[in-house]
Formats: sequence, structure tokens, C-alpha cells
Amino acid sequence: MNQTATLIAQQARGRALLFGLPVDESINLGLAQSSENLSILQSELLRRPATERLTGFGPLQTLLDDPTVEEIWINRPNEIWFATSRGNQRQAVEFSAEQIETVVERLLRSTGRRIDRTSPFVDAGLSDGSRLHVVIPSVTRSNWCVNIRKFRQEASSLSWLQSVGMISSEQSRQLEDAVQSGRSILVSGATQAGKTTVLTALLNAVSVGERIVTIEDTFEINSNAKDLVAMQTREATPDGAAEVDMRRLVRESLRMRPSRIAVGEVRGAEALDLLLALNSGIPGFCTIHANSAVEALEKLSSLPMLASANLSAEFASRMVKTAVGLVVHCERSNTGTRSVTQILELRNAS
Repeated sequence: MNQTATLIAQQARGRALLFGLPVDESINLGLAQSSENLSILQSELLRRPATERLTGFGPLQTLLDDPTVEEIWINRPNEIWFATSRGNQRQAVEFSAEQIETVVERLLRSTGRRIDRTSPFVDAGLSDGSRLHVVIPSVTRSNWCVNIRKFRQEASSLSWLQSVGMISSEQSRQLEDAVQSGRSILVSGATQAGKTTVLTALLNAVSVGERIVTIEDTFEINSNAKDLVAMQTREATPDGAAEVDMRRLVRESLRMRPSRIAVGEVRGAEALDLLLALNSGIPGFCTIHANSAVEALEKLSSLPMLASANLSAEFASRMVKTAVGLVVHCERSNTGTRSVTQILELRNAS
């Protein structure tokens, strides 16, 4: 059936290109031509996969449409892995290496980003806000590896975090007070611990009328703020020109009259620019990969030295202590439950 759906889609693509027929009409003609060997039920069962092969994202489409799926990844042809609240699951499908490449190219089409042998990695935000990451050979051994982090349609809020058990009522009040008093907050945790979800909830607790500037590698923050500027980095062209990195965006954000700034993930020299901004009186939020709140502070103190070899560890540590008001640490359990396990308050922060 999968081969038949692929054949119908290929023929429909040809008719659409040659005669300018709409997709539905092209698919209907293909199904009609195949009706001699198919029952009415089989014909209808082929309609969706054929349409997905022509306009959608093949076997990924059903998982992309499923609100219970949190992340999708591909390690090799003919199998797809995905994660839900019940854990990781594997799905055997007919999905060739050529089809995977075609789907990735289709996903990237509207992002303005590319992937090829000279640029074997790509991070891109999809039209629905999901994040796409792809790595290709020869960085990988032999196959294209694809990850899609799904986008949650509903914007996070502190009340929503409390309703799903991610924070307690006491933690909600503590975070609300910290946001309203203009304290800068560092959100830490491992991958998939819920850092971006918490960061978004904090941003959505900011008072109406404040101006927010967000900075990310790829767009993930889903804030409902009215006065919001969202920026993401840009990769260099093949000749190395036109790159826009996190440091540049942090510096540019200061020229935009922000009330708050938020950095999706701090992991490099941009930490220095961010700490300088926070110490200049602009409160902000950021996330960082760490195993505890204390380790998050230690890591944030070490990152500025990547920007300048002349910067002392003592000075960097002092900048962190005077800039960061709270550290919110998130964890994900073995069952997939996310929760804020620690809120560390720095008394000497401004």
C-alpha cells in the first residue's frame, strides 16, 4: 500500500506540474486510475498517505499532527522514534533515505536555512514554532539524523505550570513576586527538563506595557506579550560572511529600549554581554544546561571567560552574584514528569 501511495503521489506531482491541476484533483485522478485493482476502502485508505507524500511530510505528518507527541527523531531509514508522556516509542515505516532527504528539504524550504556537505548541521524553526535539527554524513556515519522538538500551542503561564504539577502554589507565588519586583532569573536543567516552558511562563508573568526582547538560536519561546521583539541567530554564508551570533544579538537588544531581555540558552561568550546588560539595570531571564542550581551559577560564572582571556574568575563570579536574583532548577523524572525541584535565591543580587 505504501508503494502504491508513493506511485500515486509521484504521478499526481507530474500532473500538477504539467497541467496546473490542484492537489486534490491530481490525487483523485490517480486513485481513479488505480481503482481497477483497489476496493473503495483501499482507495480511501490511500488518499491521506498519497496527499502527505505530495504536500506534507510523509510518515512524519501523523506524528506532527498528534498533540501528545513531544519530539520526533530519525536515526536511519524505515524507522521513526517519538516521545510522549509515556516514554520513547519506535515506529517501523516505509521511509527511504531519499524520502527523508526530500522531507527535510521541504521542512527547510520556508526557513531560509540550508544543509549540505559544507554545512552538515542545521537548526531551524518551523512554521508552527517547532524546532528542527539535522545532521548529515560525513559527520554522522552513514544516515541523515533528524530531530523535531514539537511546539506547544498554548502559551505557558505560572498558573498553567501549577495546574500540571510542575510547580507548587508556593513556588508560583515566589516566582510571581520575583518577576514583578524586576529580579533576573536563571532557569537551569538538563535537556527536556522544561527550561523553555518555565522561561516562557516567566515572560508571560511580566506586566502589560513592558517591552521584551528575546534572543535564541532558533525561535522556541512562545510569549503572549504585546510589546515583543523576537530575534534568532543567523548562520554564515559559505564564504563565512553575514553571520549573526548570540553576542551580536545581545548587544543589539540593548538598543531596542527593552524592559526585559531573555536569552533562550546561554552556552558561550554571549554570557559576558548578558551579565553586563543585567548589571546595567535591565532585568532578564535565561536558561542554561546544568545538573543543579549551584552548578548553574558556577557554569554561568565560567562562560564569560570565553569572551576574554583577561577576565578573572573572581570578577565573573561577582558579576553573576550581583546580576542573578533567582535560579530555578527543573528536572525530568524517569516517567517523563517535569517539575521545578529547587528555587535558589541570591540575597545580594540587585
